[in-house]
Amino acid sequence: MYNSIVMVKQVPDTANISGKVMKDDGTVNRAKLPAIFNHEDKEALELALQVKEQYGGTVSVITMGPPRASDMLKECFYMGADKAYLISDRKFAGSDTLATSYVLSEAITHIGKFDFVFAGRQAIDGDTAQVGPQTAEKLKLSQVTYVEEIKKVENNIARIKRKIDGGQEVVEAQLPILLTVIKGAQEPRPFSAKKIMIYKSAKTLLDLEKIANGNSLLNLDELIHEHKDKNLYIETLSTTDLSDIDVSKIGLHGSPTKVHKVESVVLSGGDAVKIEPTREGIGSLIDELLNDHILG
Repeated sequence: MYNSIVMVKQVPDTANISGKVMKDDGTVNRAKLPAIFNHEDKEALELALQVKEQYGGTVSVITMGPPRASDMLKECFYMGADKAYLISDRKFAGSDTLATSYVLSEAITHIGKFDFVFAGRQAIDGDTAQVGPQTAEKLKLSQVTYVEEIKKVENNIARIKRKIDGGQEVVEAQLPILLTVIKGAQEPRPFSAKKIMIYKSAKTLLDLEKIANGNSLLNLDELIHEHKDKNLYIETLSTTDLSDIDVSKIGLHGSPTKVHKVESVVLSGGDAVKIEPTREGIGSLIDELLNDHILG
């Protein structure tokens, strides 16, 4: 049996991003964009579920984000995840990849025993591909990037196919290990109708607090206990829960990367010039390329 933790992220739909959705501090105003499940993370979850089906074990998902990210965690349940954690605290806001990977590594350490940590290669709202490798470094884990398939796991050694320039290679690595999964590696399975009926009622602590505050006859502790018993509780981890976390390494003040400007760039073609298939035509083309310093 092998236990997996999958790092997933709810991202703004960057197809609609522009300078108008940027805040003065250089971060994205996510409230102005529709939120979607980062696709490479969903493929990483699919790979973790395949490991569970073939070898047994559990799949836990974690995400760092605002309370509304719990909607994506429900989608993970619909696919087959066993447990979900929402890492949410106002102090985390504005974290760059360095701060984010630090928080995620602390959360993974808090959750405990695991054999695999999965993540998508990169998130579409940053395209840095840094969080997975940085998290592995902080956890002191071996890592394999650009993963397409886990071919075999035996005696705590995983045989993994990964993409490289010009083809694929198969490597072996000792568990525990962190893997980043590329787009197109695995087609995510559709949601299970049965799981949707079960987990649509999953709640975070904030959800239950709102319910309890809206009905004086309900007790918050009893609601939490009830949802935990039914495995419908999405645990929230804040700086209070991650007691060993260094708050100087999180949020904006813990993030050395700053975005100063975002702008839309539209590429347009210029005037077209027809080159005649003659010695003179080819000669004029070469002269023009030399003058523009494209050649030479």
